[in-house]
Amino acid sequence: QVQLVETGGGLVQTGASLTLSCAVSGHSVNGNAVAWFRQAPGKERAFVAGISYIGQTLYGDFVKGRFTISRDKAHNTVYLQMDSLKPEDTAVYYCATERPPIRFGLCQLTASAYANWGQGTQVTVSS
Repeated sequence: QVQLVETGGGLVQTGASLTLSCAVSGHSVNGNAVAWFRQAPGKERAFVAGISYIGQTLYGDFVKGRFTISRDKAHNTVYLQMDSLKPEDTAVYYCATERPPIRFGLCQLTASAYANWGQGTQVTVSS
């Protein structure tokens, strides 16, 4: 059984940084792609960043170089380093693993392509 647990969210001011962690069990972070999504109140879940089976990274257009996704095989954890945070980054952040089979291409951008989800961690950026 695949389980994902997100931690690291919190309340920060504009311009601050946060690092989110996604601890994965029952699935290797070096296997199917792992991605971060976010969902703000009243909005659809949106792709933030993903790392593919072969380590290619992909980011949502709104990231604009501010976020970095990485994975740690030893701890089976995926991280999302977020810098220069803005109030519009306020949302619940989720990590998810892509549905099998393993793909060699870039991460998929739609939530329906992901099979397992964590419970989410709240990020709030004050102005």
